[in-house]
Amino acid sequence: QVQLVESGGGLVQAGGSLRLSCAASGTIGTINAMGWHRQAPGKQRELVAVFTRGGSTVYADSVKGRFTISRDNAKNTVYLQMNSLKPEDTSAYYCYMVARNVYWGQGTQVNVSS
Repeated sequence: QVQLVESGGGLVQAGGSLRLSCAASGTIGTINAMGWHRQAPGKQRELVAVFTRGGSTVYADSVKGRFTISRDNAKNTVYLQMNSLKPEDTSAYYCYMVARNVYWGQGTQVNVSS
């Protein structure tokens, strides 16, 4: 059974940084995409950053230049380095992976105070 385990959320002041991690385990197979979405209360879930199968990255316009996605293929782990955080980045962040199916992590909360 495939599991995604996230860590690294928390409370930070505006302008600060956080690093999220997501480790995939189980019988994964070929990973076609792996990355992060976020969802704030009352809003739709939105893409934040993702690695595609070819290794390219896609970022939401709102985080370009501030967030960086990276990965450790040997560990099936993806990271999200978030710098210059803003209050509007406050959200639950969800790791997701597209392999044999689409898998989601349980979410980790990021709160940015002004």
